[in-house]
Amino acid sequence: MRVASLPSVIALAIAIVAISSSAPLIAFAAAPALAIAFWRNAAAVAVLAPVALVRRPNEFTWKAGGVSVLSGLCLAAHFATWVPSAQLTSVAMSVALVSTTPVWAALISAARGIRVPASTWAGIAVAVAGVALATGADPDASPRALLGDALALVGGVAAAGYTLLGERARATIATTTYTSVCYSACALVLLLTCLVAGADLVGFDGRTWLAIAAMTIGPQLLGHTLINYALRRISATMVAVLLLLEVPGALVIAWLLLGQLPEARTLPGIAVLLAGVAIVLLGTRRQPGQPTNGGTAISPEAIGTT
Repeated sequence: MRVASLPSVIALAIAIVAISSSAPLIAFAAAPALAIAFWRNAAAVAVLAPVALVRRPNEFTWKAGGVSVLSGLCLAAHFATWVPSAQLTSVAMSVALVSTTPVWAALISAARGIRVPASTWAGIAVAVAGVALATGADPDASPRALLGDALALVGGVAAAGYTLLGERARATIATTTYTSVCYSACALVLLLTCLVAGADLVGFDGRTWLAIAAMTIGPQLLGHTLINYALRRISATMVAVLLLLEVPGALVIAWLLLGQLPEARTLPGIAVLLAGVAIVLLGTRRQPGQPTNGGTAISPEAIGTT
């Protein structure tokens, strides 16, 4: 059974905090959603690709590269659906529905014949229920909001594919190599999509460019890249569950940045969410032997540092 190293746990903790700012920043920026997604990926490639070329110029293989490209396509699908959802529906509903990612990750794993522990299924169910309770059970029923809800749900499915493929690629190549290829494929698809859709790529005000820069540094470089770093030692399903912890962070940031004050029922929902994550963590640590999916145990020493 793999045991998550201290650096992996710290990286994932930082990633969760960074990704929590994503939905509020998207809602804050006055730019087409697809353009936002393109620029944050393109800017990340500009930072990471030179590092990968200098440090690991001979690491690339066609097999790992193919998996990385597929992961990038899933990431593009995630951005192309979820980013617009944050502008069509509330931040709360967008985050809640995209947070169904661990459900899809577990279902995909099960469909591939990988055994998912009963404790993981139970924890996912409790955690997703907590997300629903924390973000509100009375969504806007307007056509615009319903479209945003549907896009967020599709974004959750795409994120599951991105995470599972990332876990596979990271087994053989370094983070900078993988993310450079993945983000490049994602940026290219998003650029083509912007051109076909006629979405503006420039001409934004200073506040919007500042928000895009913040998304590049926070959710993209610190968030997604550190998630991909952690995937070498922590299973994709486990990562997807832990990323549910972005929900309370997103609600707080949306309140501070956008004035979207969470309702009083948010706190009980967050408590249920944390209970679900705890069930998954404790259940995984108690699994005997080597799980067929390379499941991950988090050592007591590592847990004590988060």
